[in-house]
Amino acid sequence: MNTPQEKIVKGKTFSLYGIEASSDNYFKTIEFVVSFLNEKYFETEEEFLQYLHSFDRKKRFLKNLNQSESNDTVISEILNFLRANLSCYTEDVKAHLESLSLTERIDKIISTSEEQYHLYMAEIELINRIYADQFRNCQCKIALLPHCLHDLNQNCMSKMNEIDYVCKGCSKHCYINYVNMILGKNKVDAYIWRTADLKELLKMLLKKYKTVGVMGIACIPELMSGMNSCIKFGLPVIGVPLDANRCRRWMGEFYPNTVNLGRIKELVKIGGE
Repeated sequence: MNTPQEKIVKGKTFSLYGIEASSDNYFKTIEFVVSFLNEKYFETEEEFLQYLHSFDRKKRFLKNLNQSESNDTVISEILNFLRANLSCYTEDVKAHLESLSLTERIDKIISTSEEQYHLYMAEIELINRIYADQFRNCQCKIALLPHCLHDLNQNCMSKMNEIDYVCKGCSKHCYINYVNMILGKNKVDAYIWRTADLKELLKMLLKKYKTVGVMGIACIPELMSGMNSCIKFGLPVIGVPLDANRCRRWMGEFYPNTVNLGRIKELVKIGGE
């Protein structure tokens, strides 16, 4: 399968390319980081995830902890290790936060701190490890794709169905097109998320199917929010972060974006990796 030409993309706050020519190295790095920390401090991945989740909304606490030179608690050691390995992907967070207006700082997504980004990266990796097998075995598997991945040089021909918009494969340069093909081969129904209310959608699907699995693709803080919502519903969820945050919400207008197709294949492949 030919794929759209990959170009290095730089986001408003993060880029999973770092200094590399693709985001492949990010996924190798986060896999190493999570494995190392899990083995050092926790008995299970579930315990590790629960521990990180207990801190990821405490922005002020995390900031103060990061600025302390004498703190030797487990969370402090974890944050230091995350920062040492992941800061190359979040270099623009500080400048972004300093540019926010008072109104924008109220927005929990827009005002995500660098410490929170690093925790979210680890949490997404852990959630994928915990739920991937359950997701693959669900009777109903859906994926919610961001509109910002479409070919900006092409008038998107996607059509609305009973759930949301469905890709029609109108452009060979469109990442949604290629993600849709990967998912279709692995029996995952993909939707471009424009109108659906997540809670109402999940309620509807749970009434119709015995088991429902959800995959999300989004920028890191929005992906984390959506995955948490699915977990609250008791659903197996997996997700792949966009390579950068480049949509109108972050940058005032849409800019071309990418996602790691190899990572998507690994997560949804029937029978596992």
